[in-house]
Amino acid sequence: MEILLVSVMLAAAIYLFASEKLPVDLTALGIMVVLLVTGILTPREALAGFANPAPATVGALFIVSGALIRTGSLDFLSRFIEGTTSGRPKPLLLLLLLLVGAVSSLINNTPVVILFIPIIIAICARHDLAPSKFLLPISFISILTGTTTLIGTSTNIIVSDLYASLGNRPLSMFELFPLGFPLAVLGALLLFALSFRLLPEHRTPTLEQADSDQHKYLSELLIPVDSPLVDQDPVAALQADYPDIEVFEVISGEQVCDPSTDICIIGSRDLLLVKASASDLAHVLQEKLVALPVGEDGITANPYDRNSLIVELIVPPNSSLLGRHLTDTHLGFGHDIHVIGVQRRQVHYSAQKMSNLYLSVGDILLVQCPLADIAVLRGDGDVIVVEDVDQTMVNHRLAPVALTIFAGMIVAATFGLASILVCALTAAFLMILTHCISLRRAYGAIDVRVLLLIIGTIALGSALHKTGAADLYASHFLALLDGLGPRGVLSGIILLTSLLSHFLSNNSTAVLMVPIGLSTAAALGVDPRPFVIGICFGASACFGSPIGYQTNLLVYGPGGYRFSDYLKLGMPLNLLIWGGASLGIPLLWPF
Repeated sequence: MEILLVSVMLAAAIYLFASEKLPVDLTALGIMVVLLVTGILTPREALAGFANPAPATVGALFIVSGALIRTGSLDFLSRFIEGTTSGRPKPLLLLLLLLVGAVSSLINNTPVVILFIPIIIAICARHDLAPSKFLLPISFISILTGTTTLIGTSTNIIVSDLYASLGNRPLSMFELFPLGFPLAVLGALLLFALSFRLLPEHRTPTLEQADSDQHKYLSELLIPVDSPLVDQDPVAALQADYPDIEVFEVISGEQVCDPSTDICIIGSRDLLLVKASASDLAHVLQEKLVALPVGEDGITANPYDRNSLIVELIVPPNSSLLGRHLTDTHLGFGHDIHVIGVQRRQVHYSAQKMSNLYLSVGDILLVQCPLADIAVLRGDGDVIVVEDVDQTMVNHRLAPVALTIFAGMIVAATFGLASILVCALTAAFLMILTHCISLRRAYGAIDVRVLLLIIGTIALGSALHKTGAADLYASHFLALLDGLGPRGVLSGIILLTSLLSHFLSNNSTAVLMVPIGLSTAAALGVDPRPFVIGICFGASACFGSPIGYQTNLLVYGPGGYRFSDYLKLGMPLNLLIWGGASLGIPLLWPF
């Protein structure tokens, strides 16, 4: 009865995950509840996923990825990819497949995918591309090339260790390469040919938050005496490093110069009227290229002051600020609150300084203010506080620190100095400790849906093991192959391993299948090594579901994918690995 009940649960879970009749995190939570209520698992067993390394590792890597984004650490790689491809979709996909594939063959593919997710999102935002066309292909290519070496994926290491613990010779570093490399090349060609045809254009919230004209602000910037911009052309000087900044006017005393029609040269104490994103404004202020108009005591804003917050303030219809000059209000250039920019649609700002702006309904002010003042602003009714503006703020000053921490995590994980869990948790802790990401933003960077999905499927995997359902499925499946000879049985084991890896983790599948593969080889009287090699390829061939592999889970949220997207693009790859491994293994590793 327990096996029957677990089988029904497995079928129901597959249906709900694929159809998304319920949110995937709710389905995962429901799995744990049903297993608890029916008594199939004890509370300790059902909740064991919370103590499993997988969700903790993924959560820590979310924080590391968030810190890399917040510090702009990936800009150089993004510029290289963008400069090489000019934002053209097909060259971009081809270059990503080559880069991710090459790196994933020698480095654990999970942090590689973590590295490229924000790069892809940033490039897609700038060129109006759908990240869903690129994120799933990089996950798949990282899996494909991860099977070419022993250290490319933890699954290969687990299989080799289990095989060696039973008195056999472990797999060598590049033993899988002769078959893994051609399969990876064929897989990359399939991805390049099918991704734009089969994957939908999902517009994700992450992409929608990217800077655009709706997220740019008019700002009045003061040129300090020692600014490197003095005596330069304003457009050429600023747009060399900040191409998205628009310079409207250069105000020198009573004279107003329009860079679009006149020859303008910046002088000290001049004012620039510009339009720019919050991130660019914060960066030029941090670099002291410009300053905000000063308050009474000469105090200027510091956009990266940890005791303050960058927020948007919207002027509502009933505000007492309506019709007043910005400098005549408590939001003017004072000691505590610094107005960085203003957003207003369909208004021409020619010959008008921002400080003389009359406030009207719907004006959006980008300000820096102390944390203690947020509650005051929220309570006075004169403005509506929007607190998530600094999600897109970039602190380039800490980029070297974030890159050093990330590089240390990669090196430690690659050379086995510590497990990927220890490396990821340490890196996340250091990112927060060094202020590469705030604790509040670290919590926000974690996708709880993905973690619950992992935890719920771990509980289902435990139930399959405990009730004997997994062993029953395996024995009945292998019984169907009786009389087909070693090649047929090997092909069946690869297929079974691949199927199981879609519902269990690939590591759990490997642990389950290695003893079955060895006992099957013994019964047939043949060398077990081909079966062990087959399990390596089969366990990683989980392209039809986000459950079995961490990289598939990592792109699930940012790409806005559905389960059906994995099936459409993943099944051709599953067939490729199954067919290629079934034909190639007997040739390279004879029975």
